[in-house]
Amino acid sequence: MSATKYPAQISIPACYMRGGTSKGVFFRLEDLPAPAQIPGPARDALLLRVIGSPDPYGKHIDGMGGATSSTSKTVILSKSTQADHDVDYLFGQVAIDAPFIDWSGNCGNLTAAAAAFAISHGLMDAARIPQNGVCTVRIWQANIGKTIIAHVPISQGQVQEIGDFELDGVTFPAAEIQLEFIDPAAEEADGGGSMFPTGNLVDRLTVPGIGSFDATLINAGIPTVFIRAEDLGYQGTELQDDINNDSAALAKFETIRAYGALKMGLITQLEEAASRQHTPKIALVAKPKRYIASGGKTVAAEDIDLLVRALSMGKLHHAMMGTAAVAIGTATAIPGTLVNLAAGGGQKTAVRFGHPSGTLRVGAQASQVNGEWTVVKALMSRSARVLMEGVVKVPV
Repeated sequence: MSATKYPAQISIPACYMRGGTSKGVFFRLEDLPAPAQIPGPARDALLLRVIGSPDPYGKHIDGMGGATSSTSKTVILSKSTQADHDVDYLFGQVAIDAPFIDWSGNCGNLTAAAAAFAISHGLMDAARIPQNGVCTVRIWQANIGKTIIAHVPISQGQVQEIGDFELDGVTFPAAEIQLEFIDPAAEEADGGGSMFPTGNLVDRLTVPGIGSFDATLINAGIPTVFIRAEDLGYQGTELQDDINNDSAALAKFETIRAYGALKMGLITQLEEAASRQHTPKIALVAKPKRYIASGGKTVAAEDIDLLVRALSMGKLHHAMMGTAAVAIGTATAIPGTLVNLAAGGGQKTAVRFGHPSGTLRVGAQASQVNGEWTVVKALMSRSARVLMEGVVKVPV
């Protein structure tokens, strides 16, 4: 049998990093092949191959992805083109079984890793990096056009990765990175035009064949549809297997998500939801209850303000997306939303909620001006660690 000649793989400098409860493949824009340095089919094809999508087996055996929404992620970073910012951060959520990348939203978890990467890979002005202390990284989140401020610990001129900060959903402790999501509500037309795209804190969402129920439709951090767990027959204490092993339930959630996207103005036809899997998210809220988290930890009702279960890319998330946590904190700070009411109502500046892996605290500063709610910033902590760096190999 004669050998068939194929071109060799190309090598691209890359870094595999964990950020919060997610992980992904990170690139400097300048290190990508020229055709992939601009948005378009060439970039998408390259990143799909890096991750190993589309994979009909749903395993990502032939790529860097982990076959979950938390691990099928790519990040492109460059020195910022925006005044008073250090780095431009572009996030791509890679579909597992379909050939597309969703660029419609941010990843809050990987924001911490983006800041650390910027410091370690020459994207920051060296004069802004202390020998010891905290480095403030001014991030321009290019997907949504928002500013995020990250406070990264530095030791001996290097990013400090190891520490005693524990984050439920992450196995080992690490160094804490504090994040400030500045003015997280949407302003652009693609985001629905405002924090509450319909103008209401609570809407009645009617989904043919499923039912009609109250929903808070908010765009802060990421577009999110919040629904009471009990209205869909859930307790709010569910773990991944309780929902992800139920194909009928997942189909129902996807239908509700599509109608929510339509009502929020994110799409104009229901069919468009299939190609916009990353946004909006759909989340269930409930009043505090005792439950056993996925790692075996007991979460007591008195230790949390409410329960939240959120779906990402069609599956219940194992913990909580960082951007959804921003939405939770923002919605909790505004009296009258379903999230605020589940947390007991009233004015709040911080909330601790229970998710499948444990608990998370997030804060938000909200105020009402001329009848419109605004949020100055949302606050939370994450951590980040380099898992591997060098080059990633990709077939031409």
